[in-house]
Amino acid sequence: MYQDKTLVCRDCGQEFVFTAGEQEFYAEKGFQNDPSRCPVCRQSRKQQSSGRSQGGYGRTQRQMYPAVCAGCGVQTEVPFQPSGDKPVYCRDCYQAARR
Repeated sequence: MYQDKTLVCRDCGQEFVFTAGEQEFYAEKGFQNDPSRCPVCRQSRKQQSSGRSQGGYGRTQRQMYPAVCAGCGVQTEVPFQPSGDKPVYCRDCYQAARR
């Protein structure tokens, strides 16, 4: 049903192939427009935006705070300021306590 298409990147002007498999994937996801950037420019753009935010989709980088795990004593980082009145756990000890 789909056939490979040759497209031109809007950033670098190079031709790239929009494969039949990629077209099928786009259709399954409901995307209606063909990609306007080649894979290299898409990756470059994604890396540039990830420097400003986490994941490049408008989420800001979370501030992390140092802490010592109450379970195993390992130095860890947590996404909140430990107040000292409650125990703080590393990822592994926290997951084990949840089970």
